[in-house]
Amino acid sequence: MAAYSFLDLAEELLKSAESPLTYQEIWQAAKEAGLTEKISSKGKTPWQTLGAQLYVEVRDNEVSRFIKVGKRPARFFLKSREGALPIDAVERLDKQQSGKKEKPAGFHERDLHPVLTYFVYSNPGFNRGRSIFSKTIYHEKSLKSGYNEWVHPDMVGFYLPLDDWRPDVIEFNRLSDNNSLRLFSFEIKKSLTKANYRESFFQALSNSSWAHEGYLVAADIKQDDELMSELGRLTSSFGIGIIQLDLEDIDSSIILFPSRAKTLLDWETINKLSEQNSDFEKFIQDVRIDFESKRIHRSEFDEVLKDIRKYIHEKLKIEQVA
Repeated sequence: MAAYSFLDLAEELLKSAESPLTYQEIWQAAKEAGLTEKISSKGKTPWQTLGAQLYVEVRDNEVSRFIKVGKRPARFFLKSREGALPIDAVERLDKQQSGKKEKPAGFHERDLHPVLTYFVYSNPGFNRGRSIFSKTIYHEKSLKSGYNEWVHPDMVGFYLPLDDWRPDVIEFNRLSDNNSLRLFSFEIKKSLTKANYRESFFQALSNSSWAHEGYLVAADIKQDDELMSELGRLTSSFGIGIIQLDLEDIDSSIILFPSRAKTLLDWETINKLSEQNSDFEKFIQDVRIDFESKRIHRSEFDEVLKDIRKYIHEKLKIEQVA
């Protein structure tokens, strides 16, 4: 007997669904119904696996059990029940979605910095087991010259293999091309929508020209096929990665689109940033000191909170999943 699959779960749940559902709604309803216990998955984000399988199934299987309804966001329904849908089902769903009044997040963009600090340091999907430290760059400390717009990133990060490489190897690397150092740039937004994604993306692109890897980070990215497709296209064209922070379950945060790493640093821009912003200059100084002393002085960088869920609950007023 074949194992109970994600698609089996979706089919069983949608047999009694009153209307098409997003893959997140399918997973949540299946969880409440106890169906998720039938799935033998060890992944931290099984709903993402469900969504990926549904998208591929509908796209590639001509005799699929499912149909995709709408785009903003895409919903799924059983093909065998398609006749039960109203002719204007898509229009109704899109109107229903656009008519929802979203409660504005009761926190500031900078309140997300400790969350991102935790993510880059602890998320294995991002750091691949490396210790990446970050630092907030306060824009208000920058010199005002008229040429500073979209120059300074919200946060910067770095990795040095002091714990991973033998001392002689680190010294030998220093004598050659010093490619052991990795520098990261982050532009942070509370949300990404069709209204702000282009400006946000190109701001991140401008702010990260100096680093090995640049990322646009948001806590809320709208479930919209067209938006996701456009973000993927921009990443493919310009190399800026997209990170979505899951504030209800921080360990479920994901890299939607990875950054395209560069091999060379833009030293002219690094020098310009150091001249214009004391935080960035201090960051460069601290990384240099750490490399020369072969020891990370963690107090010079943003603190990695031990209880990030407590911070999110108390500061951002967001409930955590059990």
